[in-house]
Amino acid sequence: MDKRKNRIKRLCLLGAICAVVGIGTTIALAAPGGENDPLISKSYIDNVVIPKITQYVDSKLSGITGGTSVNTDSSAPAFKVVEVKCGQTLIANEGCEMILRMGSGKIISTEKGGIADTTSGYDLANGSNMPSNHLLVVPLADGRGFIATSDVLVMVKGGYNINQ
Repeated sequence: MDKRKNRIKRLCLLGAICAVVGIGTTIALAAPGGENDPLISKSYIDNVVIPKITQYVDSKLSGITGGTSVNTDSSAPAFKVVEVKCGQTLIANEGCEMILRMGSGKIISTEKGGIADTTSGYDLANGSNMPSNHLLVVPLADGRGFIATSDVLVMVKGGYNINQ
């Protein structure tokens, strides 16, 4: 009877070992992020999610720019330093951007509004002082700009006219 009990114990122990090994093998061989692995692993992110996101972004960019290349054209719009003498006016075109670097000026606005000071988040009204080192954007080509109250150096991107 002792032999029989030992045999039953051995069989139960062997069955338990097989069950543990089988479950462990199933877990170890489960595909990351698959049905058998409900947790998101780093390998799933690296091998599945990031390539899908990259492909999606590349497809959207190619639709916008006609390709995924970066614009390295040196003729692309850039700021240029413009000198405006005291008493002269600079009238900006639509979308013109300005940064006052030296001197002082007064804003010229129209009935449709002033010039957007994107640095402080305000609309500069007619006659207000032009702030130094702030990015100013002219929304419409309707006569907006500034009059120099001293000699001015201003960085300008976009079209403009200087009048006496």
